[in-house]
Amino acid sequence: MSQDVLTRTDDSARPDRSTDSHADPDDVRFALQPGEPLGRDLLKNRFVSAVMRSRWYPGAFQIPIAAVFGLVAYQLLTGPSKAHENAGTALMWVLWWPALPLVYVLFGRFWCAVCPFAAISDFVQKLVGVNRPVPPFLKKYGIWVIDATFLAITWADHVFGIVGSPWGSGILLLLLTFSVIVSGAFFQRRTFCRYLCFLGGLSANYGRTGMVALRAKPDVCATCTAKAACFNGTDTVAPCPLFTFARTMEDSANCNLCANCVKSCPNDAITLTVRKPTKELWFLRNPKIEESFLAMAIMGIVIIQNVTMLPVWTNALDWVNQTTGITSYPVIFTAVFAVGVSIPVALLALAAKVASLGNLESAFKNFARFGYALIPLDVAAHVAHNLFHLLAEGKSVFYTVGALFGGQTTGSAALVGNTRIQVLQFAILALGLAGSVYTARRIAHRRYLTPGRRRSTLIPVTALIGVLTALNVVMFLFPMTHRM
Repeated sequence: MSQDVLTRTDDSARPDRSTDSHADPDDVRFALQPGEPLGRDLLKNRFVSAVMRSRWYPGAFQIPIAAVFGLVAYQLLTGPSKAHENAGTALMWVLWWPALPLVYVLFGRFWCAVCPFAAISDFVQKLVGVNRPVPPFLKKYGIWVIDATFLAITWADHVFGIVGSPWGSGILLLLLTFSVIVSGAFFQRRTFCRYLCFLGGLSANYGRTGMVALRAKPDVCATCTAKAACFNGTDTVAPCPLFTFARTMEDSANCNLCANCVKSCPNDAITLTVRKPTKELWFLRNPKIEESFLAMAIMGIVIIQNVTMLPVWTNALDWVNQTTGITSYPVIFTAVFAVGVSIPVALLALAAKVASLGNLESAFKNFARFGYALIPLDVAAHVAHNLFHLLAEGKSVFYTVGALFGGQTTGSAALVGNTRIQVLQFAILALGLAGSVYTARRIAHRRYLTPGRRRSTLIPVTALIGVLTALNVVMFLFPMTHRM
């Protein structure tokens, strides 16, 4: 069995089940609680089972998606220089980017299974890969690298106008392709996807809210003699691309539903179940500070994206120019960006500190644990923001793609009016609010035995959720500028 598997199955991967007389009763109770219950196994359905076990899955999805992305890249680099005339820009930023969070909620990290960059990595690895182990630095700090990359790309978009420039978007795709090629050439499996891809980090966080979950049956795995085929693969099936051992997997953060484990397991121990959205967040045993930080940073990014699309943003720039004499947009935006990202992080830190006064846990642990409760609101705010681009500019996809085939259709790019868009945005935010409040409640009730500890935790965390929701509601009340 590989060292990776041994690492994932040692005592550090399991909750502390100590019953020391000095242990906190809530710690013992929490450690002894069962994990997320499994629902009805979709692999019992003949059609679903046939698809997942087929040698054409997920390749049958990868090929057409790769073809579309090839067209997108070609258009971005060689097509019209104006974003509203470029089919690549419309397909990438008006259609694909808004659709991604919805895919994560419905199917978890399924996009990562069919992503064209993953296909490139696999191809390069087969061609020239030297299959070096993942560097320990990436294993330990990869999520922080992802956090930094996500923030850097968002900053660069506003400073250099990546989204508004077809050529800039094309360069971004080329940089991603180069990174994937280098990673695939040197390291094992999909190292880039697991430890370096900013979309991978986003999908890992959002995928926890997903309605589809792949798990292994612990009773069957306990007697398995197949030498971790689900992790290491077989002669005919590739190993798990994201280095996840199905036997010990407790969340969907690093499962892309590629079905390699389904095909390689000789004992039919893998299940695929449908569950309630956000359910996985209720049962997390080992919360990580870096994942909670990413959740809050994404909230900050959404807030910044909203603010810079409002008319008040131009007025604010004028005020800064007149008050400070600073005219450099990169300097002004960098300051705003730092503050905007810091606000949700600081608010969660404050809520965690207040909660620590009553729940007897450190602010650090509270930050790590209850940052996950903000993920449903994170997803909702992200979807609501992108919904504006999809519905207010959706026809631009038809116009620009049609122009490639000689079409001359012009007119409003809106699919529906602003009033309907706002109603949908508020409805989505309401779902996110409910999801986050309920998730916080489930986490607190699962973690703490006494009503006092639960209450002292839920009051500040719920207040934080309410503040961030209200902030998004206020911003969505105002008209926003278009991306195209």
